[in-house]
Amino acid sequence: MSMRTGTRHREKMNIVIVGHVDHGKSTVIGRLLADTGSLPEGKLDQVRENCERTSKPFEYAFLIDALKDEQAQGITIDSARVFFNTEQRDYIIIDAPGHIEFLKNMITGAAHAEAALLVIDASEGVRENSRRHGYMLSMLGIRQIAVLVNKMDLVNYSEKIFSDIEREYRAFLDQIKVLPSCFIPVSGTLGVNITRGNQTIPWYTGATVLDALENFQSANEIEDKPFRMPVQDVYKFTRFGDNRRIIAGTILSGSISAGDDILFFPSGKKAVVKSIEVFNARPKTELSAPCTAGFTLTEQIYVTRGEMAVKASEQKPRITSRINAGIFWLGKKQMTMNKDYFLKIGSAKVPVRIERISRVLNADTLLWVDSKDAVDRHDVAECVLRLPVPISFDIAAENPLTSRFVIIDDYEISGGGIIYQDLDDTRSHIRDNVYLRNYKWEKSGIPEEHRAERYSQRSALVLITGGKDTGKKTIARALEKKLFDDGKIVYFLGIGNVLYGVDADIKGRSILENENTEHIRRLAEIAHIMMEAGIILIVTAIELRQADLDLIKTIVSPDRIETIWIGEDMSTDLVCDQYIAAIENTDNTVNMIKEILQEKQIIFRP
Repeated sequence: MSMRTGTRHREKMNIVIVGHVDHGKSTVIGRLLADTGSLPEGKLDQVRENCERTSKPFEYAFLIDALKDEQAQGITIDSARVFFNTEQRDYIIIDAPGHIEFLKNMITGAAHAEAALLVIDASEGVRENSRRHGYMLSMLGIRQIAVLVNKMDLVNYSEKIFSDIEREYRAFLDQIKVLPSCFIPVSGTLGVNITRGNQTIPWYTGATVLDALENFQSANEIEDKPFRMPVQDVYKFTRFGDNRRIIAGTILSGSISAGDDILFFPSGKKAVVKSIEVFNARPKTELSAPCTAGFTLTEQIYVTRGEMAVKASEQKPRITSRINAGIFWLGKKQMTMNKDYFLKIGSAKVPVRIERISRVLNADTLLWVDSKDAVDRHDVAECVLRLPVPISFDIAAENPLTSRFVIIDDYEISGGGIIYQDLDDTRSHIRDNVYLRNYKWEKSGIPEEHRAERYSQRSALVLITGGKDTGKKTIARALEKKLFDDGKIVYFLGIGNVLYGVDADIKGRSILENENTEHIRRLAEIAHIMMEAGIILIVTAIELRQADLDLIKTIVSPDRIETIWIGEDMSTDLVCDQYIAAIENTDNTVNMIKEILQEKQIIFRP
């Protein structure tokens, strides 16, 4: 096989290689590099000479360690990935040294493998880790798997041993709905069936490892899938008159061009791509997956890490706070009900809790259990997970790259999985209406930042709540007057104005009566309009609950809401930004709230 050709557009493929410890992964990789001529010139001889000098028997696995030592010099390997190429395509082989490392990488570009090599030691047979790695490949959505039965030389190339391993492991893969492309008897040490067939195994006439790689179907269709880019950060520039705000992240699938209409989920905000930004490279007008990316927008909107950028013209991702998922658990402690963990998907990290364990598959017995209330170490489980806020994703059947997640317990990655299905939550209908509203919204010709500059303030919703007769309205009116006297654009909206005005057609007169969400929804929509006009809106309500605030945050940007509880007794489950136990002096309380608004940069300091 030749080294890199002069072809301008070469096909690329990511392969992950997994297997039980000491089953020969490194040897297979080393032999593959040597036999395809992918090693730096003289490297093989150098390693052989070093082994002779230190009286060590030469092993092809040593090539991997030797190249790792030289990775800073730009050689063909780093600590996790091996690069080599054939006449057909360029390969990256991703080494997965252990379960945790595998899970850590599963949501990064390095783990976006299109196919896998799974190594089993012929002398040891199928081990528990062989099955566990099979589970993880399945959960990563990797369906192209070649199984290498290595060290055949240690079992005298026994056809029976090979057949027994193939039969056992095929039966296991069938249970997890994985169809392997082939089983190959190999000897990494002797190079049998790595790149060339060998008469040493006359009973086998199938593919070599290299044949299996070349026969894998490339998943270059990730460029043809809908555009998906989790927002990693927003970079702002101010020097030398540069006022760019660059939205940065990694394009997982699809492509983006200047002029594209973009939506950000789960917020549902809409914008237009102004320019594609690249670092230390020639300017571009288009970028395609997989690559890191940056772009600016024609207008400044507030976008945060954790959102997913998508094209408005393409299929939308799923958005919900309840998901049906498959989980592979590796935590030292059980994954239990009623305990809070963190779920990390893309660039989003949110709390998560098990709502229901549907069933658990034990890796040792291969039996499904339907009545467990916890997930044990190395178990695979199908669960319904519940989050306090919605996330955006695709399901595994549509795009495995944006359906993978990890679970964090006590600051450690302890599990991972893939989302099978989005489930309805209590906000699904309202959220859909908000997205439609945002898409159809007729934006003002005056940009938000121009209003903020003119008014010396950012629009905001100040929610003042608490029990009855705690002085909420007194503080709200005094705050309105104070800000107005300071020259701010501010308005106090009494709940009665809403109940007997826009809510006059609703039978219930209490904003919390019978958990009627329509009152809250309409209040939030009024707030959205007034905030679009750059106004600081002050609203009072009795004993707001967390569910009420969550509904308001579905309709109004959460970063523009400030909640204040007045009164000693917390009579609801609301989590507020500020607590004021008692009002001893109205002016002092108002000045304290004004300071808070200045610290939050809602009011600009003079």
